[in-house]
Amino acid sequence: MGDSIFNCCYVPPQPPGEEEPLRRADIMASSSARIPSDKRFIIFFDFDETIVDETSDDMVVQAAPGHHLPGWLKDTYQPGRYNEYMQRVLAYLAEHGVTESDLRSIMEKIPATPGMLTLFQFLRARPSQDFEIVLVSDANTFFIESWLRRFGFRQLFHRIFTNPATFNKDGRLVMRPFHSHDCLRCPDNMCKQAIVRDYVARRTQERGRPYQRVFYVGDGANDFCPALSLGPRDIAFPRRDFPMHRLITETHEAMPGEFKAVTVPWASGEDVVKRLRKLVAE
Repeated sequence: MGDSIFNCCYVPPQPPGEEEPLRRADIMASSSARIPSDKRFIIFFDFDETIVDETSDDMVVQAAPGHHLPGWLKDTYQPGRYNEYMQRVLAYLAEHGVTESDLRSIMEKIPATPGMLTLFQFLRARPSQDFEIVLVSDANTFFIESWLRRFGFRQLFHRIFTNPATFNKDGRLVMRPFHSHDCLRCPDNMCKQAIVRDYVARRTQERGRPYQRVFYVGDGANDFCPALSLGPRDIAFPRRDFPMHRLITETHEAMPGEFKAVTVPWASGEDVVKRLRKLVAE
């Protein structure tokens, strides 16, 4: 795990004729409002099992006949191609009469992780120059927007990067991959490190100065990859005893100094609040 880990996450230019999906994803997944350049910190959040206490893709199976998927459909999953698998799952649900309203109702009932609403309330109450707040998720726009609007926190996020999903004329939720990349660590449709690095670099250029610190709050193996790009003043907040936390711990043991960010495990969003309170007071 040397420099190759960082180099593998370069997002190559799209070939002619393939630029539209990436542009569409960026437009669909982002707020249109211009972000003020005075933010001191930037904080990234994952969605599934970080903001919400379940995996939204798993929860949507509740809408299937008998609340489960047939074996032939589950057998079509291939490692690294989960996005394509979920496209087939959504098509199957639509074929069995599952509507937009049904899907939204399921998303709106997913509970927040412990203390996460407290963390969001803390961020919303901070002075406007403190935090730029970004969501990076391998779920999709419909699932995420449905949940955030139900709980009243959509406006908290300045940008949302996720797989675009819209309903077609037949009422089927059609999901597309966010982008393509060369990272061997991540699924084919999304490398979160590429997103985080590109976004921080672009915003730093727009602002004319870097952020004081970068924070990343996550839980999964695909949250470890973006956390690798954090520097020694930045903080990775892995959910305690989840894959991101285990990968960070294993990296510290196997290759001391390879993982540069300060690591603050959390079991509740209130653990994140405690550390952020200290940092904003510095």
